[in-house]
Amino acid sequence: MVHGTFELPALLPTVDAVVLCAPLTEQTRGMIDADALALMKDGASLVNVARGELVDTEALVREVTRGRIRAALDVTDPEPLPPGHPLWRSSGVLITPHVAAFTDAFVSRSSDFLRQQLHRYARGQNLDNVVLTTAGPGCGEEAA
Repeated sequence: MVHGTFELPALLPTVDAVVLCAPLTEQTRGMIDADALALMKDGASLVNVARGELVDTEALVREVTRGRIRAALDVTDPEPLPPGHPLWRSSGVLITPHVAAFTDAFVSRSSDFLRQQLHRYARGQNLDNVVLTTAGPGCGEEAA
């Protein structure tokens, strides 16, 4: 199930893992700030595969340094994470290189997907993988 950002305060205290996979917009920038991190359960994990700017890095460093939460980060703010940054030496933090799209299969898979989307659009069909780009239910603004 996918939840909107407006639901985060109610959801964060109830889950063991928070996976961020949202576009970077003015509404999502900094959405995981000190208040949001404080709402997370002790021992919970934050996984960011979206954009580094969704997370307040200083607040995250404070929480992981205390050992209260863990993090797996495919993206960081700043990116690349400079040598000597506290996240590199924080226990409970896994940092992966942000290279997920760079495989031999990327060109053919993305070309196939684009071709399928264009065919769907031309036939007046709904597009696959539509993302709501505004906050709140029923806003109706979408991007594929």
